[in-house]
Amino acid sequence: MTDKFEVDMSEYLPLRDVVFKTLRAAILKGELAPGERLMEIKLANQLGVSRTPVREAIHKLEQEGLVLMIPRRGAEVAKISSKMLQDVLEVRRSLEDLAITLACRRMTPEQYHDLEEAEKVFVQAIATGDSLKIAESDEAYHDVIYYSTGNAKLVQILNNLREQMYRYRLEYIKDGEQHDVLCREHEHIMKTLLEKNIPEASKAIREHIDNQEFTVLKNLRDQEALEEKQAQAKKGKR
Repeated sequence: MTDKFEVDMSEYLPLRDVVFKTLRAAILKGELAPGERLMEIKLANQLGVSRTPVREAIHKLEQEGLVLMIPRRGAEVAKISSKMLQDVLEVRRSLEDLAITLACRRMTPEQYHDLEEAEKVFVQAIATGDSLKIAESDEAYHDVIYYSTGNAKLVQILNNLREQMYRYRLEYIKDGEQHDVLCREHEHIMKTLLEKNIPEASKAIREHIDNQEFTVLKNLRDQEALEEKQAQAKKGKR
């Protein structure tokens, strides 16, 4: 466990939310590694808070799929799973298809302008190379599309699913070779929305998700193969 992250008390949020954001960022940045145990007392001492906000934060992280509760062991950082990615993306494809269809029908000129502005922020984030900023601006881009559907229930479901997707989105964004692809895909999606071309918009959003799945799965499998090779090498030395 790293000793570098700490609570940012400058944020005007309840303490439990500040602790949650701190631990969430630490997991996403890899400061808390997959499989690492999250011990309430140690984290509370490290962050200078009581155990209660730490316990509440861990529970919320479990709901997001970032933490697992292991019987007789406690909480630990969840490993990135290719099966979970595939499960979530199967659901996301259907919901995104519905969202883009409704957005084509209902997006106002003002909302399209907001989408253009969101894309400018995304491009600026790409230029910084900061994965967290890129992920946040990517989410903001998609949020404009979601809210333009005018369907509050769909927005709520997509936002819940987004929390489960965040870690995989970050893994995708960390692959610098995909940045230009992402920009092109965003531009293509915007063009279909401007033209209100539902078939092309559905195709564009499916390709957008498919590319993410292909890249992240490849990276996960490469990592799994490397870990297996390292484990075999370690076993051979015994």
